[in-house]
Amino acid sequence: MLSGIKVVEICGIGPGPFCAMHLADLGADVIAVERADQGGGRTNLVNRGKRSVAADLKTVEGRELVLKLIEDADVLIEGMRPGVMERLGLGPDVCRARNPRLVFGRMTGWGQGGPMAQAAGHDNNYISLSGALYHNGTAAEPPSTAITLLGDIGGGALYLAVGLLAGVLNARQTGQGTVVDAAILDGSAHMMQLMLSTRNAGFFGEGFNRGNNLHDSSHFYSTYRCADGEFITLGSIEPQFYALLLEKLGLQDDPRFARQWDGKRWGEMHQHFTELFQTRTRDQWCELLEYTDVCFSPVLSPDEAAKHPHNVARQVYFERDNMLQTVAAPRFDDQVVIPGPIPRFGEHTDQVVAALDDAAASVWR
Repeated sequence: MLSGIKVVEICGIGPGPFCAMHLADLGADVIAVERADQGGGRTNLVNRGKRSVAADLKTVEGRELVLKLIEDADVLIEGMRPGVMERLGLGPDVCRARNPRLVFGRMTGWGQGGPMAQAAGHDNNYISLSGALYHNGTAAEPPSTAITLLGDIGGGALYLAVGLLAGVLNARQTGQGTVVDAAILDGSAHMMQLMLSTRNAGFFGEGFNRGNNLHDSSHFYSTYRCADGEFITLGSIEPQFYALLLEKLGLQDDPRFARQWDGKRWGEMHQHFTELFQTRTRDQWCELLEYTDVCFSPVLSPDEAAKHPHNVARQVYFERDNMLQTVAAPRFDDQVVIPGPIPRFGEHTDQVVAALDDAAASVWR
């Protein structure tokens, strides 16, 4: 879908490379400019589908290589601290002087401005300051993060991707590029908008405090440990789904569960469910509840998820070189796209440089 879009990535860590991989998965030509002094290192799954070029950006040659690469590029992605690209001589003003249509994507945790802009941080720091971490987990335990999913990927890489594509569309209409300031802080805060809307929908009691919502306290929207130590989840919010859950569990005539939204009874009902789900294994609960409208699913590891019949049918996972990966998402016209291979470090340096030299030479022919 993104065939014809050229992306130059100044390689870093975390959300920037993931965003570039996502664009490559969707068909963009992504040239990953990797630090010449970092060597080969480990195989990096988020480099799949890209072309790898090694360069030292602190040298005139490295800087000039990047400037040549962006002359016909649609997008540049960088994830440095604010001001670093400018000190390298590769800031937005310099790059857009070479290519006015360039969309200059900046991926940071705190954003390009503000008192925290120059401070170090990681995923959990950004989502804690944005408010996105606050409601994770129960009131009795510290909030827990979903590794990099909520911040680096959800609030960072995917927001950067949307911003870049919006910038490309605008550049094609106006002939002018733009600078995309994608901050994990901003994105993870924006992701809360749906949750904020539930304040008036009965999902929270008085106030907006931890442990005061159905995700933390209810018995019908929770995660439970099974007899084998594995876990299952319930999401039986709507009355018809809740009624089916009670029927499947043999509790349809139990008066304790008749009033689903009686928050004062949630603690008692949650404890009953906790004890009940510990009486069978995860597989046994799957036999009873999976593929029904109870809104049920087992909690699976990635290796287990790759083997689940639904994921197998949709070809969500695949293996290449004994490494588990996921296919491109979303899908278009119901086509499953297997992304390109992972390049060796600097594998395409000679090829890319030669193409640039040929293009420069052609001007004088």
